[in-house]
Amino acid sequence: MPHDHNHSHTEPPSDVVLRVKALESLLLEKDLIDPEALDLIADAFEHKIGPRNGARVVAKAWTDPEYLERLRTDATAAIAELGFSGLQGEHMAVVENTSTVHNMTVCTLCSCYPWPTLGLPPVWYKSAPYRSRVVVDPRSVLAEFDVSVPDDKEIRVWDSSAELRYLVLPERPEGTEGWTEDQLIDLVTRDSMIGTGFPKTPTDIQ
Repeated sequence: MPHDHNHSHTEPPSDVVLRVKALESLLLEKDLIDPEALDLIADAFEHKIGPRNGARVVAKAWTDPEYLERLRTDATAAIAELGFSGLQGEHMAVVENTSTVHNMTVCTLCSCYPWPTLGLPPVWYKSAPYRSRVVVDPRSVLAEFDVSVPDDKEIRVWDSSAELRYLVLPERPEGTEGWTEDQLIDLVTRDSMIGTGFPKTPTDIQ
């Protein structure tokens, strides 16, 4: 539920992080890995591979009413139908944007994030300013992402946890009637599934 802070969160695996950082430093020191290549790999998982999975979920929900109903009823099972499940995605909920409601997701106490559908969390999602401010003043945060939501539209902020992670189902862009799932996938952005952005429009990809 939105603004629910009475739950446990996954503690950051500090020992693992330290070991990874130490290993990375050692490999860099010995010129065994290229830091630019690592950045490219991380970027691919953050912006392309992971979010592409979520985009397929969204596109199917836009085109298949029966799948949309299954997504509403049991998001975890419906997402697993497409092969996206596992660690960090065991328990999912989908919240729908409508003409009267705009949804956003956050993890106020750490950085719980649906990896199977969205890939690696962006740096700003894990930052303290985003995690604290989005609950208190979501409109100002959206403005910083160049996202304008009408004053008469309600903004709901959903706090993810170790028990439940959220995926925003954005509104389908106008002018896409008759489009196939594969065509629609190209319109779905990572930020639109977090709630800090909108899908692309048909003119954006022409």
